[in-house]
Amino acid sequence: MLIVGCGYVGQRVAARAQQEGIAVSGVVRSKVSAARLAELGIDSLCVDLEHQRLPAGSTRDEDVFYFAPPPPEGEHDTGMQRFLEGLAQSGQPRRILYVSTTGVYGDCHGEWVDETRPAHPQVDRARRRWHAEQLLRGWRDASGGELVILRVAGIYGPGRLPLARLKKNLPMVAEADAPWTNRIHVDDLVETCLRGMQRGVDGEVYNACDGHPGNMTDYFNRVADFAGLPRPPLVDLDQAGATLSPGMLSYLAESRRLSNRKLREQLGVVLRYPTLDEGLPACFDGS
Repeated sequence: MLIVGCGYVGQRVAARAQQEGIAVSGVVRSKVSAARLAELGIDSLCVDLEHQRLPAGSTRDEDVFYFAPPPPEGEHDTGMQRFLEGLAQSGQPRRILYVSTTGVYGDCHGEWVDETRPAHPQVDRARRRWHAEQLLRGWRDASGGELVILRVAGIYGPGRLPLARLKKNLPMVAEADAPWTNRIHVDDLVETCLRGMQRGVDGEVYNACDGHPGNMTDYFNRVADFAGLPRPPLVDLDQAGATLSPGMLSYLAESRRLSNRKLREQLGVVLRYPTLDEGLPACFDGS
């Protein structure tokens, strides 16, 4: 098993796989990250996919999890492009599981969305992921390799909460103005990744979310309450344009409610944390 982009999620996937006796290697960009994997007992390859290719034979007949983020700008995932071009040297994988984003659906005006919804990415961060999906489909068609795509909602978990933002007392819009948002606890995402690699139907897309949408303001408020921090001050929509970051505004401009029925029924995933009521306490109690 090879994990390309072995960071927050990838390290957890690697640990689970090792518990099951599966040999795992992780691809990272920096020596610091490689040292971290060594501390965890995970073999590593230190490769910057933007400029380098993986060693010969490193991907041949492997199950590859691709978690590496795209470049920070533009509409194309050049890292994915170079990775796929490099398979001529590193070898054709048996299967690739790609972690995409539910942002590829764009703004759905609060409607319920399943995997039959056409993609309509409206911001560059989602267009980069959509570009990667198209590249991977091209690879599948040309090579005969297997592909599973997870479109992942907002990930939360220990060490992955907006505590720094709350400590800065940055504002948020009122709940009445906040769009629908979707989340998944990191432990449930790890389970979904492993099930997707083992059971996912070749060529299929799965929404990875807990199936209980909320709104961003409620999420920030609840995290603040659990952490013993002040809730963020509220601004109206007119004030939001002048007080919130462009990145936050782009998230607030899209609203959708995601179904995870296919995840549960086809992959057999049983969520450990189906709602924030279960998931948030686990982020603070070390479970």
